[in-house]
Amino acid sequence: MCSRSRFDDIGPIIERTPTAARQLASRARRTVQASTPPIETDLAVQRRIVDAFLAASRSGDFEALLEVLDPDVVFRADAGAAGVPSATVRGARAVADRVLSRGSPLAPLARPVVVNGVAGLVLGERDHPRAVVAFTIARDRIIAIDLIVRPPPVLGLDG
Repeated sequence: MCSRSRFDDIGPIIERTPTAARQLASRARRTVQASTPPIETDLAVQRRIVDAFLAASRSGDFEALLEVLDPDVVFRADAGAAGVPSATVRGARAVADRVLSRGSPLAPLARPVVVNGVAGLVLGERDHPRAVVAFTIARDRIIAIDLIVRPPPVLGLDG
């Protein structure tokens, strides 16, 4: 009985031999693994980097922000429920511009928290948080920032 590999089926679909299909898959796996940095899991390290981010945001220090942001950082803002379109910003300079132009007024109201097991921030007054920010950190740099904005209260419906 002949055993067929999945590459025996894939090869003809991509117009390659099964051996070539296997090699392409192997290269693709190596490329993906090499481009995905190991995520920092030490909460103390995460907190140190988020604290540096917050200090730079509060002081308006563009260069200090660039030092903690990965060149390929992705900033995702989910504010759709608040009536503001969601946005994605990529790249350290663009993210630093965004943070300093829109985030600085809320920086003094930021408090450190743990969000889904990672270092984060809550923005707003203690009794009325306006947003939550989670950070993904790798190689001592922020590689992703996820901001979720709370919708404004509806008169009579929000406690």
